[in-house]
Amino acid sequence: MRLDLFLKLTRLCPRRTVAQQLCDAGFVFLNGRPAKSSHAVKPTDEIVIRRRDRETKVRVMNVPTVRNVPRREANSLIEVLAERELKQDL
Repeated sequence: MRLDLFLKLTRLCPRRTVAQQLCDAGFVFLNGRPAKSSHAVKPTDEIVIRRRDRETKVRVMNVPTVRNVPRREANSLIEVLAERELKQDL
């Protein structure tokens, strides 16, 4: 499954286009490397998403075979490893 679609299904990004934009800007890392939105995701991969004010690190537990996942099942696809606030420099 594509990385941008996986981020949308797990509710880490609200829309697939947002996930694509984050990947294109270099804010999404897959196993420590900057990732393109078309990169394939597999179990045990680690994804880091950097946003303006926080950074989230998750591990892929399961990759769904369907394109629609109920909200209750979305949490079982990932394991949150770390979440931290990023300081803003003014």
